[in-house]
Amino acid sequence: MKALRTLTLYSCLLITAASVASAASIAVVGSLTREATVQPGESAEGQIILRNGSETPQSVRCYQQDYLVYGDGKRSYHEPGTLPRSNASWINLSPRQLVVPAKGTASIYYTFRPPVDQELSGTYWSMVMVEPLTEESLEPPEEEEGKIKVSIRTVMRYGIQMATHIFSSNPGHTGKRDMTFADIQVVVNDGKRVLQLDMENTGEQWLRPLVWAEVFDEQGMTLGRFDGQRRRIYPGCSTRCKIDLSLLPAGNYKALIVADNGDEYVFGTWHHLEIE
Repeated sequence: MKALRTLTLYSCLLITAASVASAASIAVVGSLTREATVQPGESAEGQIILRNGSETPQSVRCYQQDYLVYGDGKRSYHEPGTLPRSNASWINLSPRQLVVPAKGTASIYYTFRPPVDQELSGTYWSMVMVEPLTEESLEPPEEEEGKIKVSIRTVMRYGIQMATHIFSSNPGHTGKRDMTFADIQVVVNDGKRVLQLDMENTGEQWLRPLVWAEVFDEQGMTLGRFDGQRRRIYPGCSTRCKIDLSLLPAGNYKALIVADNGDEYVFGTWHHLEIE
């Protein structure tokens, strides 16, 4: 007798950046990054508001994950509370499953509560996943004897970054700030000549630098400032930045690459550019 087998394939789409986006009929209202600055042992509260744009009630569940992001585009997800700078165990979510009424809203309430630990320093983070549930996801496909049934389900979910910054009455925001630059090169991207570089946060506090390059010719005369983007980088993570240099003619140049965190922390490096 042949065993009955059912195989279900899941196609997942993770939404991680938008102010209001749509995953099926459910939308997260507001920012997809929630942060709080607290002292060890203290707490901070907030809520995640969900909006249902459909004519029927929608079931939603939420759960937690740790994650890391790298400049080459890779993301790695881990069990909550396993990474050294995870705050997943500090976050209480209520409820973890709820029904959002038709054309209405509902809230998931959260509390950041870091432990009383004087060794805590810098930024800790994790991700809250918000996933609409459908009837198909709750019920397996019907089986037929002697056949393998394959069903494909698209799971659209939000990833909400949850960041906690440890604060002390003296000296205030804690955690060292440091950065390294790597893999600096001139490449062609979307028909444009760009300066591409990876930046890694080697400190303990998250960074949000604005990146730009001051370019000089071989005689040391400045040719102007070329702006990049502002990036958020968690400790132990990296990001890739691209600066448009299409206006520069072929030649050899020297560039001062600057990552300005918008405070007293400014990072920089010199790099020789050869544009063909």
